[in-house]
Amino acid sequence: MVSDTQQRTVSPRARQMLNKVPEVTIYFWIIKIMATTVGETAADFLNTNLKLGLTGTTCIMGVLLIITLFVQFRARKYVPGIYWLAVVLISIVGTLITDNLTDNFGVSLVTTTIVFGVALVATFAAWYASEKTLSIHTIYTSRREGFYWLAILFTFALGTAAGDLTAERLKLGYWVSALLFAVLIAAVTVAHLVFRLNAVLAFWIAYILTRPLGASLGDYLSQSHADGGLGLGTVGTSALFLITILGVVTYLSLTRRDAPAVESV
Repeated sequence: MVSDTQQRTVSPRARQMLNKVPEVTIYFWIIKIMATTVGETAADFLNTNLKLGLTGTTCIMGVLLIITLFVQFRARKYVPGIYWLAVVLISIVGTLITDNLTDNFGVSLVTTTIVFGVALVATFAAWYASEKTLSIHTIYTSRREGFYWLAILFTFALGTAAGDLTAERLKLGYWVSALLFAVLIAAVTVAHLVFRLNAVLAFWIAYILTRPLGASLGDYLSQSHADGGLGLGTVGTSALFLITILGVVTYLSLTRRDAPAVESV
């Protein structure tokens, strides 16, 4: 929450940026997990089914992400359609970054997990050093929004690497891997609600963990039975989750159920 002093010292334009990040509700986590799943399956679909290749897919999705983020930064308030389109696209791009490093350049999953983990910590450190907070409820400047989206990009890249590491490198399988990360998220929730774990810390830990959870779920649903999945395919899985995301985002656009608590004045 932003203090009265902060609200008096920022400009009207800056205050309006508070409206650009939604409240963390059950809808937030539902769309987030589905977006991570789409990030995994859509990347595979574009790369394999449409035969665009990792490089071609990365270029196309990268351009779309840049355009969407430009619109997001230019928006004067939180718009569910723009915000969640950016999340879906950044999920796909984060997946592609990891896939490019491992498949095209032969970087091990252990190395990518460590590298993106360090990059995320560095982003948080720079963010906190500059702004003295990591709370998403205080993003009322372009600089803070920049840190926010950079952190999200690294959480997706890290989550992809960590999910693939546990499911494939450690041979836990997609279902067991998904269950593992679900248990970890539940533990963070209990730590916050029962043992008063700091809310900002709990949020970012959960945000990071939902990425490998979504990636593992996406692989489990889309991969063939021979590979340990349900065999729904990348087309069916991507379509199912995209339609669901569209439905929830449309609902939020109409009802404003996730509108930020602090409104512009």
